[in-house]
Amino acid sequence: MVLDPEIAMIRLGYGLSPDSPQAVDADLLLASVATARPDVDAIRMADIDARRQVENDLAAAARKPGSDKPTQRKSARMRRETIWMAQRAFQVRVARAVADPVGFGERLVQFWSDHFTVAGGNRFQSLIAAAHVDEAIRPHLGGRFSDLMFAAETHPRMLTYLNQSGSVGPNSAIARRRKDDDLGLNENLAREMIELHSLGVGGDYTQRDVRQLARLLTGLSYRSGQDRAFRPAMAEPGADTVLGVTYGGNGQASLNDIRAVIEDLAMHPDTARHLARKLAVHFVSDDPPADLIDRLAQTYRQADGDLSAVYVTLAEAPELAAGFRQKARQPFDFVVAALRALGMRGGDLRQLDRRDSNGRLLRPLQTMGQRWAMPRGPDGWPESAESWITPQGLAARIDWSMRHPAKLLGDLPDPRDFLRTALGSTASQSLQWAVPKAESPREGVAIVLASADFNRR
Repeated sequence: MVLDPEIAMIRLGYGLSPDSPQAVDADLLLASVATARPDVDAIRMADIDARRQVENDLAAAARKPGSDKPTQRKSARMRRETIWMAQRAFQVRVARAVADPVGFGERLVQFWSDHFTVAGGNRFQSLIAAAHVDEAIRPHLGGRFSDLMFAAETHPRMLTYLNQSGSVGPNSAIARRRKDDDLGLNENLAREMIELHSLGVGGDYTQRDVRQLARLLTGLSYRSGQDRAFRPAMAEPGADTVLGVTYGGNGQASLNDIRAVIEDLAMHPDTARHLARKLAVHFVSDDPPADLIDRLAQTYRQADGDLSAVYVTLAEAPELAAGFRQKARQPFDFVVAALRALGMRGGDLRQLDRRDSNGRLLRPLQTMGQRWAMPRGPDGWPESAESWITPQGLAARIDWSMRHPAKLLGDLPDPRDFLRTALGSTASQSLQWAVPKAESPREGVAIVLASADFNRR
């Protein structure tokens, strides 16, 4: 099925650009998903663990009495470089979103990263959060949801973000040996796996299911240098029953049992509806039509959780056109869409120096209300337009539109040409009237970028 290219690019991607394809169909959208896999700049846990070890060794050497100045400077420089690596990961995210001709794959990277929310923090937490995207999210965008869920839930950043690494079975070997009051069961990961990541808050589960899942997850922890470490000494002995299914029948759960419970959670009917609604809310409307949710959920169940099949159903939904401009662009979406419309190239964005990357891309997001990699909680960023279209947020977008495009691009395009590039035939009559009256290219470009037409998709 051939789709309206403007509707597809604006609603499913990051907006139009001078390189926008003339025709868009489901195959092109799925090709965009395939190209969103990790690339040469991907952040890997193995590299992070190795870097942490070197940094710790250098710091220890620098603290020793009589340590020389070169060692102390090298230690400080390495810490600064680690911070820059995390900031660089953001820069690459922007560059990849700008460079994708369609943008659907990168929108899905953003969507699923938010669905499986983790946060940054200190320099290593921020790096590991970037690795979560590259190692857990990107490789599974077009596959089965259960594989994506397993990779996301068991990644080191999810385990540390939700304090799973400190969850110890009350009757585990470690608890019996140490008798430490600080040791105990932590339900954070189990609760979010059910409430946020699979069945949803209104799903058919009880507190007992959450606690039984928390028991099943004990032993799952992050140990530097090991992939998905499972420590039997931390695990609660005995079988656990989640949603009526018993796991760990051999007396103690294993990583295979955790994979099994995730498979069952992923294929629960409530999960199909929860994911269908979240996709519809993100791509179509804050209050999506029930028929659309039903079709997405049905596709999910019939395709055995194959996400690519769900994406095709979403792309072919007539509600995309019927609900045009019902969604507000979040700040990251806004900046990427603006850079695309301006004709920026992904390669140029990757080559920005640290000052420009931080000053023109990273810090403006915070001013607009979206501090990168620091969502307000495990439920991720809000979807409602009221959360983003605020006086302060709009003022920050206008300020960015007036100040930064000329600095990033140099010569700005003719505002009339820019209007056609950015919005195609979807520009309102009022905007078509206002843009030619701009007193300068800078003002004309800003009028387009600050408009309701551009800030809603």
